[in-house]
Amino acid sequence: MALERRFGAQVSWLPFDLHPEYPPEGLPRPELIERYGTGMTERMREFFAARGLDYNPHPDVVPNTMSALRLTELARDLGKHGEMHDRLMDAYWAEAQNIGDADVLRTLAGEMGLPGQEVDDVLGTDRYRDRVVDSTRQAVTVGANAVPAFVLDQRLLVLGAQPEAVFEQAFAQLEAAE
Repeated sequence: MALERRFGAQVSWLPFDLHPEYPPEGLPRPELIERYGTGMTERMREFFAARGLDYNPHPDVVPNTMSALRLTELARDLGKHGEMHDRLMDAYWAEAQNIGDADVLRTLAGEMGLPGQEVDDVLGTDRYRDRVVDSTRQAVTVGANAVPAFVLDQRLLVLGAQPEAVFEQAFAQLEAAE
């Protein structure tokens, strides 16, 4: 990740349920476009392209990510969080997979070598839900209301996918404050 390479930052991904109000089957994409307009999609596409990344989200639905977040917590407990997190990001953003769908999640978890029985247990119960809800609550208390959200040195919050210049300024601000 660029923050680690460029600034020597240690990045710890924590679960954050940005839209707990989405129905379990996800939000139909036309409803999202109605909320935010078509310009949002083009801005995201340009942002991704400027960084050499693919932007190809699922055309029909914006997923409810609670199950995916809970599955990443299983992966965390098994020492595979980073790999699972990255695989889910690629599946959603580049491959247009619905990461709210249990069958898609089972397939992705299998690719990462997560034990099938434990995956089924997570997807069939509320296992790890409290962890996700607690982490989300803590993030909201420090002002997080977007993803990604970065807390730098436990003192400065940077919201959203920002250009490198924003992080340069933020790290400079932290150094000046010491």
